[in-house]
Amino acid sequence: QVQLVESGGGLVQPGGSLRLSCAASGFAFSLTNMGWYRQAPGKERELIATITYLGTTNYIDSVKGRLIISRDIAKKTMTLQMNTLKPEDTGVYYCNRGPPLGPLAVWGQGTQVTVSS
Repeated sequence: QVQLVESGGGLVQPGGSLRLSCAASGFAFSLTNMGWYRQAPGKERELIATITYLGTTNYIDSVKGRLIISRDIAKKTMTLQMNTLKPEDTGVYYCNRGPPLGPLAVWGQGTQVTVSS
């Protein structure tokens, strides 16, 4: 069965860094385009970074140059290196399948990122 487990969140000051991890199982991770999603307080969940099964990455404008998505096919893991964090990065972060198929029906518990002084 599909499992997605996110970890690595926490409270960090503006300008700080965090590294999020995602452990995936139960589906063909090596052939699946993946993404990191963020749900900010009071807002809908949005896709912020993607990585194809070939390793091509894409980001929304607000995180370009600060967040780096990567994956380890052999370990079935994905990471999101978050640098120069801003208060607007606050939210719950989830990993899931990316476009064009969109997210799987199963979601993990997410990991909370709070950027505040």
